[in-house]
Amino acid sequence: MALLITDECINCDVCEPVCPNEAIYQGDEIYEIEPSRCTECVGHFDEPQCQTVCPVDCIPLDPDHLETQDELHTKYKNLIAAS
Repeated sequence: MALLITDECINCDVCEPVCPNEAIYQGDEIYEIEPSRCTECVGHFDEPQCQTVCPVDCIPLDPDHLETQDELHTKYKNLIAAS
């Protein structure tokens, strides 16, 4: 499942640089996550780095992008192959 940044985001800019898949970007009002690039850090880390550093805890799982751990790992492999 991809992650989602909610409107509680304070634009502190700590999540974007820690994303190993470059899935986080500055949106019109707050930071956003590109679901096709988010693997919840599967393949890189044991836990999502953006959630770890977020000071306001505004990065939950995105219920609109349900994925299993196997699907996230496959996405990770595809992203690495495209690099």
